[in-house]
Amino acid sequence: MALSDRSRESLLPSFLYAPAAARSFAGASRLPASPAAAPACGGAPSFPIQAPKEKIEMYSPAFYAACTAGGIASCGLTHMAVTPLDLVKCNMQIDPAKYKSITSGFGILAKEQGVRGFFRGWVPTLLGYSAQGACKFGFYEFFKKYYSDIAGPEYAQKYKTLIYLAGSASAEVIADVALCPFEAVKVRVQTQPGFARGLSDGLPKFIRSEGALGLYKGIVPLWGRQIPYTMMKFASFETIVELIYKHAVPVPKSECSKPFQLGISFAGGYVAGVFCAIVSHPADNLVSFLNNAKGATVGDAVKKLGLWGLFTRGLPLRIVMIGTLTGAQWGIYDAFKVMVGLPTTGGVTPAPAPTAEEAAMKASA
Repeated sequence: MALSDRSRESLLPSFLYAPAAARSFAGASRLPASPAAAPACGGAPSFPIQAPKEKIEMYSPAFYAACTAGGIASCGLTHMAVTPLDLVKCNMQIDPAKYKSITSGFGILAKEQGVRGFFRGWVPTLLGYSAQGACKFGFYEFFKKYYSDIAGPEYAQKYKTLIYLAGSASAEVIADVALCPFEAVKVRVQTQPGFARGLSDGLPKFIRSEGALGLYKGIVPLWGRQIPYTMMKFASFETIVELIYKHAVPVPKSECSKPFQLGISFAGGYVAGVFCAIVSHPADNLVSFLNNAKGATVGDAVKKLGLWGLFTRGLPLRIVMIGTLTGAQWGIYDAFKVMVGLPTTGGVTPAPAPTAEEAAMKASA
């Protein structure tokens, strides 16, 4: 039996919506209630996800709250799911003599720690990347609109890629401050057997060993890894999705079914993830090295890993991991947006704020 409208709405956080009298919208803007009613694109089947009765106003506080919640779901869950891959990658980066390949890395960990060992560090991973995802997606949407308003409608459209890059970089600076302490504990737990079981005992042990500021020892390499990664992740995704709709889809995006749009979000995210992995990999090696060795410096890392190793060690595994991760993140994020009645992301420059003159004309009309 299908869920009623009221029971569907109860699944969504109530703080995302304004009182019913505050906003209304045409029934045509809602998602269709049945597959038959949905316009399909490329023959894609539809599924009955219904939008809430009350629409979230674009760029309102509720809109940014929804984007923040979507970021938590997309980043926290996906990073936790690939913990085994991340564990092998980190150990390949830290001890290449022992963990010589992906296959041997999985074999060594299975032999020494058993199946449960593959999920060591999942708690700091879940909490850290949930905090990062909240800031990454929420602030990206904020800064993208903010910089578009500063540029004005003409320049916002002309230089939209620069706006994507600036907005994502600004968001990631904040997101990494939230992530860094969890990342430091995660790497230590995953690469030093016996250090700690997880976050609850690993965090106080880390602080006793290196002080509270030691949790931020890797912040600069983390920015070096994550800022280029995020700039590539958002700008390339927006561009790829825009190109897909422009050149590969025969009808406008608005006429495509929601499942089809979410499929494009995943595909665009996967391709963007491959670029992200390549761009950010040297810094990823540095973060793992610095968080594993007490008192280590960037110079020590370069000396031990070598310049070629810095760019290539663990890269194939990271391409698979980050490609899948990024595709899944965009799929989950856009699915959450669809669930709360927002459009999917992809290559659309935010509408600039109206000028005082335009607002006055609209009010008098």
